[in-house]
Amino acid sequence: MQPDQPSILLNKVTRLRRVYLQKIPQIISEMRNLCLGLEADSTDDEALVELHRLFHGIRGTAASFGMTDISQAGDAGCVLLAPLLHSAHAQQGAALTDVWAGVNDGIDRIEVLSKKTVASPPEDRDGADVAPAPEPKAAPSATKLVPQNRLIYICDEDIKYANELSVQLSSFGYDTECFADPLRLQKAALASPPDVVVMDTMFPASGLSGTDIAARIRLGLAVPPPVVFFSVKNDFQTRLKAVQAGGAAFSLKPIVATTLIDTLDALTRSSETERLRILIMDDEPEAAAYHRMILEQAGMVVRELHHPEHVLEILSEFRPDLILLDLYMRDCSGRDLAGLVRQIPEFISLPIVFLSGETDRVTQVSAQRVGVEGFLTKPIRPNELINAVALRAERMRILRSLMIRDPLTGLFNHGFVTQFLETTLAAARRDKSRFCVVMFDMDHFKSVNDTYGHPVGDQVLIGLARLLSQRLRNSDLVGRYGGEEFVAILRDVGVEDAMRVVDSIRQDFMEIRFHGGEREFGCTFSAGLALYPDLSTAEALMEAADQALYESKHAGRNQVTAASSRGNCD
Repeated sequence: MQPDQPSILLNKVTRLRRVYLQKIPQIISEMRNLCLGLEADSTDDEALVELHRLFHGIRGTAASFGMTDISQAGDAGCVLLAPLLHSAHAQQGAALTDVWAGVNDGIDRIEVLSKKTVASPPEDRDGADVAPAPEPKAAPSATKLVPQNRLIYICDEDIKYANELSVQLSSFGYDTECFADPLRLQKAALASPPDVVVMDTMFPASGLSGTDIAARIRLGLAVPPPVVFFSVKNDFQTRLKAVQAGGAAFSLKPIVATTLIDTLDALTRSSETERLRILIMDDEPEAAAYHRMILEQAGMVVRELHHPEHVLEILSEFRPDLILLDLYMRDCSGRDLAGLVRQIPEFISLPIVFLSGETDRVTQVSAQRVGVEGFLTKPIRPNELINAVALRAERMRILRSLMIRDPLTGLFNHGFVTQFLETTLAAARRDKSRFCVVMFDMDHFKSVNDTYGHPVGDQVLIGLARLLSQRLRNSDLVGRYGGEEFVAILRDVGVEDAMRVVDSIRQDFMEIRFHGGEREFGCTFSAGLALYPDLSTAEALMEAADQALYESKHAGRNQVTAASSRGNCD
């Protein structure tokens, strides 16, 4: 039988504590050497700061691992050294001698307590260790260019109308089955439930109502599918009956396909959201690993950074939602590192939270003046750490989404697309992988606005945005580049596969019907694509994709052209 999650975490913490205890003799040796030097020359500021950092590290890390006595000895050393950090040169004689005597006593106490803990560790007193459990498997990456479709049952006595609606839903990646007889729909839904039922509220030919059929399906299934009702009626009683029958949504007939797609997307979209990404910067590996395990148990994706000089590469590659930063580190202070991050325009609003053993409120407030969002004190209870991180990271994710999304289509905006392309390019150079940049442009879009008005033109843009989002993978990026131009970055794919997928989307987009008043119409788009590593810079890729798009336009529109071969598929 597999151990439960608390046992797994306890086992990992036990192993980390052992590793940390094995490091303490080396830390004690460093502290003694620093003390000897400072007793001879108390003006060595660098040595004083380093000695204080070592005591501070013991205070926080030992407390996190439940070694309270060792933590208190570290705290006593911090208290003795803190006044010297700003006034060491002014202290001398007996007062300074007493300080070094106290510091050395503190080091001796840490040594005795750590040896005692090694000889009789908490896990030996409490019982046998839990058998190590395998690390959780990473979520599978998207490998298919077309996501798995969802099944929709459509029921309308006008089977021609149902089939027309089916064609449009199919274009957005839904599998559909049409019914004219509501009893056949009921039988099929009970035998093989779809993801969603879309049905009329009334069936005059059979004398049945859609609300009654929906009620029967709900009684016959433990987990009935959501039902979207539609009707030519828009009165209160019709809508009320639909709600009372458990209807998840209601639409007027004729249905606007893009509006229905929004509803179906919301009803069938996976409840799993993208996991929060947290970067922990701490030069004490055991402390960083301890906090990482707590956050990973809460479902977050966590990276550790022990050497500050790599911060720029990690930020660009990992794109964290929040940074947990230690205040005292060997190579640079947390204040300096936070200030460095804040000077990078794309990370100026990234939440930074200090996680430190520092308990002095004046120091905590002073540290936050570099633009951090909070100060958490070690040791911190796991639930408090999870809640503090999640609250700040989720709030920032919402704000960032508002800043990087196009308000009309919900796709990424021009600025983020450009930034993402640079990131993708850097990753592809490092991993020696490939990707395609695709430019899309609506054909004759000005005439759509002139003929039907800009609100209808907006619905066309939203329709293409929804189609691109549905038909491409989660690992791909889709953005609105400006006006009626869109761009997609397709990772780990060659020209042939990219051409095939984009052309399939082009053909499906032709089937979507839009409404301008009483008139119905369709639209098309042209596209051009370029491949990395055929072209090696972001500017060259965008220019080549745009040139290929121009060739599609020049050749008659409604087609896809590849920059590498200047070939096209119609």
